[in-house]
Amino acid sequence: MITIDDKKNCCGCWACYNICPKHCIEMAEDDEGFRYPSVDTSLCIDCGLCEKVCPIINASEADTPHGQKGLLVQHTDERVRRESTSGGAFTAIAAWVIRQGGVVFGAGYRSGAFIVEHQKVEREEDLAVFRNSKYVQSNVGLAYSEALDCLKAGRWVCFSGTPCQIEGLRCYLRNREYEKLICVDFVCRGVPSPRILAHYIEAQRSLIGGAFTNVLFRDKHYGYHYSSFSIYNKDRRLDYHKGVDTNAYLRAFFNNLSDRTSCYDCRFKRRYRRSDLTLWDCFPIEKFTRTLDGKGTTRVLVQSEKGRMVMEAVKNDLRIVEVEPDKLVAGVREMFLSVPMNPRRREFFTDCNAMQPVEFFRKWFPVTWRVRLNAFVRVACHKLGVYSVAKRTFMLVYTRRDERKR
Repeated sequence: MITIDDKKNCCGCWACYNICPKHCIEMAEDDEGFRYPSVDTSLCIDCGLCEKVCPIINASEADTPHGQKGLLVQHTDERVRRESTSGGAFTAIAAWVIRQGGVVFGAGYRSGAFIVEHQKVEREEDLAVFRNSKYVQSNVGLAYSEALDCLKAGRWVCFSGTPCQIEGLRCYLRNREYEKLICVDFVCRGVPSPRILAHYIEAQRSLIGGAFTNVLFRDKHYGYHYSSFSIYNKDRRLDYHKGVDTNAYLRAFFNNLSDRTSCYDCRFKRRYRRSDLTLWDCFPIEKFTRTLDGKGTTRVLVQSEKGRMVMEAVKNDLRIVEVEPDKLVAGVREMFLSVPMNPRRREFFTDCNAMQPVEFFRKWFPVTWRVRLNAFVRVACHKLGVYSVAKRTFMLVYTRRDERKR
């Protein structure tokens, strides 16, 4: 029987929930809005399957090298790329799977609500639900068991998720290799609480009004290099676009306040993964090539022969530049290192549960004159077309200053 004595030992992947033959495991929400397994002991038969499929209990510390291939990718359909966080690589991969009669699982909003959960898509026109990063932990629900049913029926399955979700799927499948399974993960900083997102949206409804039609965490309203948290409204005059400097939700995320406890000691931070393809952003593109533009590029680390086959199959839908894998991953801290927990994290969640949403976010993330100035400079640099250059210069100065301090 699975028990969680220390919350850092549960990544919330839902593998135990999917495997239980007696359906006696509930994924119960805690006081931070994260879900953890809770076992109905009156129904449990002590089969031990929940522990056998737990990716953390069975996690390996090894980062064993295997053959990899590095790619820079841009989708040739500019609409797809504009709607995507980076270069639109996942849409090309997912579309190919659907064309083979397959299904695609990924994180998207529940119909009619801004609740992120894993869902199944079988039509290319529905793939838009997966576009744009979701800075919140998704509810996997029964997606693992549904994926297994599709595999048993002989269908292609593309399953995308965080590294821990892919590890959870692999463990749920008891590490069996399925010829038609494509696993796609991404370089993950951490997963914020769904409760914080719900409180943020409630606060914005009070402040903005109208009817929200979409919420995007990494919108290209200001361009790829200065993405914004965007809220689209039925009344377009009420649309909201703010960058990481002023948006409270993004400030919570990048100040390491809102992540799941396990993210501060992630067991799956490694280069060599059990996915077939690992995807993430590319900033700046000029560091690697002059043949691709700056409107959004996906870095792709091909982890398996199956991954190579898929990327070869979708090459006509993409602009591709091959890059040495060592160069592709150099300096990518999120791939190898967990973020440090903010010492005020517990206070942050206590306030979230005790305060009204607008009051809560105003307390924690006041828009001071420094914040406004930062935002003004960023937007001005974007409008002048020098944002990426200014950002690289700042990072270079900051890095050198940090090195001198050490």
